[in-house]
Amino acid sequence: MTLAQQFAAAFGTPPALIVRAPGRVNLIGEHTDYNDGFVLPAAISVESRIAASPRGDGRIRVMASDFGGALAEWSLAADYAADPAEPWADYVRGMTSAMAQRGHTLTGADIAVSGTVPKGAGLSSSASLMVGIGTALASLSGFALAPAEIARLAQAGECDHVGMRCGIMDQLASACGVAGHALMIDCRSLAVQPVALPPGAQILIVHSGVARGLVEGAYNERRAQCEAAAAAMGVQALRDADMAMLEGAGLDPLTLARARHVVSENARVQAAAAALAAGDLVTMGELMAASHASMRDDFQITVPAVDALVAELQALIGPEGGARMTGGGFGGAVVALCAADRADAVLGALTYRKPDGTPPLVLRETACDGAGLVMR
Repeated sequence: MTLAQQFAAAFGTPPALIVRAPGRVNLIGEHTDYNDGFVLPAAISVESRIAASPRGDGRIRVMASDFGGALAEWSLAADYAADPAEPWADYVRGMTSAMAQRGHTLTGADIAVSGTVPKGAGLSSSASLMVGIGTALASLSGFALAPAEIARLAQAGECDHVGMRCGIMDQLASACGVAGHALMIDCRSLAVQPVALPPGAQILIVHSGVARGLVEGAYNERRAQCEAAAAAMGVQALRDADMAMLEGAGLDPLTLARARHVVSENARVQAAAAALAAGDLVTMGELMAASHASMRDDFQITVPAVDALVAELQALIGPEGGARMTGGGFGGAVVALCAADRADAVLGALTYRKPDGTPPLVLRETACDGAGLVMR
C-alpha cells in the first residue's frame, strides 16, 4: 500500500497532505557543525514521507509504517516524555515539543510516517523525519516557517528532548537542499550557499554494514572535548582557532588531536567548495582523503571496516575523485565522488563485504531539493 492508503487504513480518512523531507550526505566537514564551523552536505533522494491530517482535540497520533504499523499517541499539553516501548516516536515528540516551547500553536494531528533513508548509515534519517514533521505541522496549523527555522526547531527537538547533542547541518541540508548542488553551510550564521556539483560527477554512497549508535557516549564525549579545547584558548568555538593557537595552548595530547581535526577540517571544507565550483575532482579527492585520515587518526571515529572500504574505493576511483567516511562515525556509510563514466567500473570491481559476509548497500545519488509538500 502507498503511505496515503496506509494512513486511511489507520485513521479512517485520506490524509490532508503529504510531505517529503530528504536525507543528506555530507561530502566533507565532519564534527565541525557544533563547533560553529563549515560543512558541505547535499540533500539526496532517500527521504522521509509524512502523511497528516489535523485533529481538533490537541492530541497527536502517529503510525510508523516501517515499524509494522506501530502506533503512539500523546497530548500536546503534556511535557515531553520518552516512550521506551516506541523509541521511534521520540523524534516526533521532540519536534512537537520544540515547536510548542517556541510559541507555535499546533493543532492536533493524525500522522503516518515512512522512509527510505537507511537507518544507522549516517544519512540523517532522524533529521529528515523531524524536518518533515515540522513542515507538515506548520502547514496543518496554518503558519509559515522558513526552511532554516524548521531546521533550528528540529535541532532543538533532537538536542533538548531526544538527548543527542547534534549540530544543525543535517537539519539544514534536509530543509534547504537545492537540486544539483551541495550546500556550503556556515553553522554560526546559518548562511547557506549552494555550490553547483560538476555535471560529470557521480555521488556514490556505500554502507559499511556497521550500524551506528550515537545518542550515548562517544559523540557527546567528542563534543565535550572540543568545547574544552575552545575554553582553554579563550575562544567562543573551535571555528575561531587556528593551528598556531592550538600548538601554543598547552592542551593535553588527546584534546589537541580532537581540536586539530576540527580546525583542519574547517579549512578543508572551504577548499572543497572552491574545488567543486571549479570542477576540480582531483583536489576534491585529495581533500576527502585528508579528511578521512584526520577522522581516523585525530578524532578517532572510524572503525576498521570503514577504513578498509574507504581505502578500496580510493584505489578504484583513482586521482579524479575520492572517498571518506560520512556521518558522525563509529560505522555507517562512506561517500565517494567520481567521474560519472567511472561509476560502473568502480562498483563492478568493489570486493568489500559487510561483517556478515554479504555485499554492501550501494546508492547512486543525486543532489535534491529540500523538504516540501508533495500533496495537498
